[in-house]
Amino acid sequence: MQFHIPYHGYTDKYPSKRLALYHAIRDCITSEVLVMNTRLPSSRELAALYGVSRGTVSQVYDMLSSEGYITSGVGRGTFVSFQSPKQRSHEFPRQGVYLLSDWGNRLNELKGWRTENIRDHHCEGLRIVDFQAFGPDSQWFPDKEWNRCLHAQARLLANNEQKHTDISTLGDESLRESIAQYVRRARGIAADADQIAVFNGSKQALALTAQLIINPGDRVVVENPGYIGAVKAFQALGGICVHAPVDAQGIIPDNWEAKLLLVTPNRQFPTGAVLTMERRQQLLAWASENNSLILEDDYDSVFRHRGKSLEPLKVLDREGRVIYVGSFSSTLLPHVRIGYAVLPASLIQLFASAKTLFEPYPSNLLEQRTLAAWMQSGQYERHLRRMKRVYGRRFKLLRELLTSRLSSLFMWIEGDAGLSMFGWWRGSAEQYIKFRSHCLEEGIRWSDTSVQEMAHGSIRYGAYFYFPRLSEEAMVYGVNKMWEICLTIESRCK
Repeated sequence: MQFHIPYHGYTDKYPSKRLALYHAIRDCITSEVLVMNTRLPSSRELAALYGVSRGTVSQVYDMLSSEGYITSGVGRGTFVSFQSPKQRSHEFPRQGVYLLSDWGNRLNELKGWRTENIRDHHCEGLRIVDFQAFGPDSQWFPDKEWNRCLHAQARLLANNEQKHTDISTLGDESLRESIAQYVRRARGIAADADQIAVFNGSKQALALTAQLIINPGDRVVVENPGYIGAVKAFQALGGICVHAPVDAQGIIPDNWEAKLLLVTPNRQFPTGAVLTMERRQQLLAWASENNSLILEDDYDSVFRHRGKSLEPLKVLDREGRVIYVGSFSSTLLPHVRIGYAVLPASLIQLFASAKTLFEPYPSNLLEQRTLAAWMQSGQYERHLRRMKRVYGRRFKLLRELLTSRLSSLFMWIEGDAGLSMFGWWRGSAEQYIKFRSHCLEEGIRWSDTSVQEMAHGSIRYGAYFYFPRLSEEAMVYGVNKMWEICLTIESRCK
């Protein structure tokens, strides 16, 4: 039989042929060169292969057998019986799962979730127009201004003799004061710095709030369609999500039996609908009657392109029922993740205790202080005004392109704010999937969602098109290509 081990390389390391042969075979077994159930040569064969006596081979096999590396029997042969931890993990893929908590197990089951975005295909040689790309257009970001502020704060931080214990776990004091001033001025929310908690993005704020409020089995109201990331966070905690329908006026109020409501009133995600004043008051009345809390996610409504926004739910809240969550992610550089929450007075200490447990010292203190200084100098709002002009032009162009070219395909939802446009597909689910597939093959991508219509159980698809990172020329090309594809696959695609 063919068989090879690095025996000769071991003869210089060990004083005898017996030890050299023993270590050569053992190392091949433990390094998985010789895996479990591999048949080894007989003592006669191995002795002939490496020029040693059969007695030496028998002694080596006896040593390996006594240590559990091999097993043998008369008339059966000699086999490797050692199984490495790596091999065992393949045989028992769920090993160690039983050590997880209930929350850990639920999270582990959800680890493969993804939003229902179009998957990337190999598009070599194609021009890609990615309406899926979320995030700010970095080319307009004032890097020099930000970096000057960043370096100045880095020097101050390096020379600062304050102890870590003097810094609030809720965030840098100067940033919390700057945010409080900003939401008072820009959103009409009467907030003090003490009510502000800073997070690594708005998603962390939503997740921590849910962890503090939700027990397994608690019901949580979410918009449908809505933010899938929050839904998965609620489900990981054992929450039961009640999917509330959305129309052109936002979430439809109901007399839910639920502990928490997540809502995006100023710009519903993903449709862009604005919740009416009447419905806002109904939601607050529901929270009061049911002793419930409302998580108000002010998703990218800072970019209002026309009209005047309604006041946030937080402005109307008189009982401390609303936690207002905002973010700077759509206005800063993509890697700068800073979000915040405006907390009811009764929850401030609870959030402080939770953040002390998970993050006793702010992990992005330098970026927090840089943003605070930037806001205090007026540079942030100058940057915001510039981006509103840039995005306003792109919003207007995309709206004109989509409504003029693709209104036979989609029923567009009128919106006044945000960084995307949304439309409901007019045709069947099969037609949508076919159209989407053809567009992807031509390099045109967008994000989508789906809801199950209660009346007849069919799937209704909706698509949303982000525009901040696309040039005007790219948007024109992308929409025209979609229309050409529609004309190609059938005379009327809807």
